[in-house]
Amino acid sequence: MSAKRHDVLGIGNALVDILARADEAFLGQHHIAKGAMQLVDEAGADALYAAMGPTTTVSGGSASNTIAGVAALGGRGALIARVRKDDLGAAFAHDLHAMGVAFPTAPAGEGPGTGRCFVLVTPDGERSMSTYLGAGQDLSPADLDEDMIAASDIIYLEGYLWDPPQAKVAFLRAAEVAHASGGRVAITLSDAFCVDRYRDEFNNLIDSKVVDIVFANTHEVTSLYQTADFETALGELAQRDVLGVVTRSEKGCVILNGGQRIAVPAAPIGTLVDTTGAGDLFAAGFLFGLARNAPLEICGQIGAIAAAEVIQHMGARPVADLKQLIAQSGLKF
Repeated sequence: MSAKRHDVLGIGNALVDILARADEAFLGQHHIAKGAMQLVDEAGADALYAAMGPTTTVSGGSASNTIAGVAALGGRGALIARVRKDDLGAAFAHDLHAMGVAFPTAPAGEGPGTGRCFVLVTPDGERSMSTYLGAGQDLSPADLDEDMIAASDIIYLEGYLWDPPQAKVAFLRAAEVAHASGGRVAITLSDAFCVDRYRDEFNNLIDSKVVDIVFANTHEVTSLYQTADFETALGELAQRDVLGVVTRSEKGCVILNGGQRIAVPAAPIGTLVDTTGAGDLFAAGFLFGLARNAPLEICGQIGAIAAAEVIQHMGARPVADLKQLIAQSGLKF
């Protein structure tokens, strides 16, 4: 285990997820790209909410989900994210504190409300998201707790938050502080549409060693290198001086590290219910193992177990006891 005070510190959007079931026709009617995340303004958020069927409301946000997963596994998690001083912001903070996550960011007293992510789940379990960033879009270097960053083994940056200009500045400063204190910096590319918007910038983060660890799925890594061929994309990522972790849904994941390639199968599931949070919880398991110096294959297996748990129920936070699931798996690290 790392000597640092926190295993993983996430920096990302503070969002409250509003989940509902929907069919393909509803997605088409509201111009929602299936399986992707799109940004909406407050008026769009209100209109979509009014049109949705019965909803379930839970704390979310990609990096937040990952940190919640780290805590559920028994790790020491922390989060920097911006909420408004409103009911949703209070609920978001309560949920993290209840899990033992350090969340020091003071709520904003004015400006946009706490962000919301409207998650529509189709019968095949695929999730399509419309996100109103709200207060999260105002994250800036002033929100960084640099002492907490320096006290963290791994900093985990959420690609979704690369849209607001000041958040980019905050990311770069956080990486600088982390590296100066001997920490590692990870990024999740978050979404293929996000990669399409910021391909050159993400490649620069990787090539200039701002980040040490890259999480992507099949669509994101092929978008990053502008190829339809998965193996070609893997070959490109393998040439970079980073630890690459590429998830492949039911095909498991591929880990790339210094010329080494490790394939890890997906964990078995009963029934696929909702894929929301699969990548977030995979990253939680992987980073939890990494912070404990587990072999990379074991890190991938922990991630697979955490992801398998979250896709068997609605919502992006674990319901079952992840520590117990890992213990029952017999993994040794």
